[in-house]
Amino acid sequence: MALAAAAANADIINLNPVADTFVSSAQPDGNFGSAGGLSVAAPGLAQGEFQTLIRFDTAPAIAAFNASFGAGNWTVSEVSLVLTSTNANNPVFNTPAAGQFTLSWMQNDTWVEGTGGPSAPSPIGVNFNSLPSFLSAADETLGTFAYSGATSGTVTATTSLAAGFLSDVAAGGPVSLRLFAADASIAWVFNSRNFGTVGSHPVLSITAVPAPGAAGVIGLASLALIRRRR
Repeated sequence: MALAAAAANADIINLNPVADTFVSSAQPDGNFGSAGGLSVAAPGLAQGEFQTLIRFDTAPAIAAFNASFGAGNWTVSEVSLVLTSTNANNPVFNTPAAGQFTLSWMQNDTWVEGTGGPSAPSPIGVNFNSLPSFLSAADETLGTFAYSGATSGTVTATTSLAAGFLSDVAAGGPVSLRLFAADASIAWVFNSRNFGTVGSHPVLSITAVPAPGAAGVIGLASLALIRRRR
């Protein structure tokens, strides 16, 4: 009964990234946009601090919500980032260790993914030294989450619905997220959009429900128990 009710009143769309990369304090001028893995690691660890940037295009989700409920007759009720943990298969990464990470929304979407990799970092694209130029006081913290230290399985971070972030998601354009250490111990490696198995790529899962007081226009596709798109 609960699943049927959810199907009639909610639509869930899953999106894969259009860009992602990590930056490393150990190679501050290097770009790693073509790497198959991403990382978050605390400052002071053996291989340095790591932060990750991920960008999604929310246009397909907004089009789907408009088709299901009618243009503007919906509201975003939940957003989650789902990441698949993996081994540190390259010596550039720190050995995985449990800890806390913070997820934040970036107002600035102009960072360049780049084409560098762990074996051949590139000077073209965002790097550790250039990252601060893409951060601003308008960026919003979306929550702090735990990583268990596992090298397989998924980690799901259900975000807060901060005003700027929510507006950006609903606008149907690029949405940039940043992940960074929230303690002194975390060292986490997870798959990027360049990883060979598509099902293990990062996912932004967006749930929308009819807006209060809106009748909505429920499309035939919404009659399924749960519709998921990639």
